[in-house]
Amino acid sequence: MASKTLVGIAALVVVIILIAGVFLYMGRGATVVWASTQLNPAQEQAFVKEELLPPFTQETGIEVQFVAISYSDLATRLEAEMQAGKVTIDLIGDLHGGLDLFASKGWLEDLSKFGALEGRTFLPSLEKFSNIHGIKAYIPWMTATYVMVVNKKAFDYLPEGLTKDDVIKGTDKWTYDALLAWAKKLYEETGSPKLGFPAGPKGLFVRFLHGYLYPAFTGAQVKNFNSPEAVQMWEYLRELWKYVHPSSTTWDAMADPLLREEVWIAWDHTARIKDAIVQKPDQFVVVPVPKGPKGRAFILVVAGLAIPKNAPNADAAWKLIDYLTRPEVQVKVLEKVGFFPTVKEATGAIPSGPLKIMSEGVATQLGAPDALVAMIPSLGPKGGDFKQIYLTAFEQIVLNNQDPAAVLPDLAQQLMNLFKEVGAPLPPPDA
Repeated sequence: MASKTLVGIAALVVVIILIAGVFLYMGRGATVVWASTQLNPAQEQAFVKEELLPPFTQETGIEVQFVAISYSDLATRLEAEMQAGKVTIDLIGDLHGGLDLFASKGWLEDLSKFGALEGRTFLPSLEKFSNIHGIKAYIPWMTATYVMVVNKKAFDYLPEGLTKDDVIKGTDKWTYDALLAWAKKLYEETGSPKLGFPAGPKGLFVRFLHGYLYPAFTGAQVKNFNSPEAVQMWEYLRELWKYVHPSSTTWDAMADPLLREEVWIAWDHTARIKDAIVQKPDQFVVVPVPKGPKGRAFILVVAGLAIPKNAPNADAAWKLIDYLTRPEVQVKVLEKVGFFPTVKEATGAIPSGPLKIMSEGVATQLGAPDALVAMIPSLGPKGGDFKQIYLTAFEQIVLNNQDPAAVLPDLAQQLMNLFKEVGAPLPPPDA
């Protein structure tokens, strides 16, 4: 009898082990290696590791190793793993440009094989961007953009022909010429420059150059780098810079200068102006950027989640994608780090107050009938070279007062050579 009991216990143990193995195979108990170029600053990493991921692990039993990585290092690592035939990354978090590049090289899984994510409706434009190179390359994860923030005091100094409604609603009268006239009037009537940009060493001013001014004046980010319209654009910026706060070349983010009232009008990334809106929501309004001769150009930052081919824990990675795109999780990300949801169901869950102020300004910009949407290109390890070309043009033409017609030809050749060297497509608009 005892021997039969022992046999029965042994059989039960075997069954338990088999069931546990099935759960492990399905992803439960796995460790997902998540390499992300997003949410990398120290505060944002702390949020990911201490607040965002623990509920997922508690729910699924899946551990997540969050690896903050630069754009160039991610491209280098993924290429090396693909060539070696040994992939260690289970999930990629990156911008559209990088994922576009990886998909073009055949490094990403077609996520359509995992089926639909229930209970969420992704914005149609984001769905369009994520279906590239014949596959569903990524799931839209977070969005952001760069906007203008206006201290309401500035509305008392509007130039003739421009109204507060024009600025807030982004009408045809809200143009770069109107911004110049406004900045000039503020300077003359307050005695100091009231327009500011994050043009410091770690600021994002380069995005204003390639994703805002260039498309607004020339219709493209790259293709028309050296064109008569580009010369006109640089001459405009040189004139505007007379009324830009001189500390702009030292500022990396615009929340603090806005709060100190050193500037009354500022341009920056939504995540980097968030603190000003949160601390003084009654003092500021978020508005669309002005329009140029070719339209109202702005960068749409789309971060996506992708699974590399031959990822060791693909099923577990898909479960993490499901979690990160839940409406309530997306609202938590907005509240903590200022990136906007990609699913319609999250919109109704955004609380009133500062976040509503930001979301309304962003929505007005995204919905502009004259919108020219620019996407940040990915050039892998050459991404820094791309940005430096625009910054060099800015330094030589605007800060050092050189002739744009003399500066642009050589830089334009360098720019085109970068895209040829990497084999990357030119970025929209009008690639």
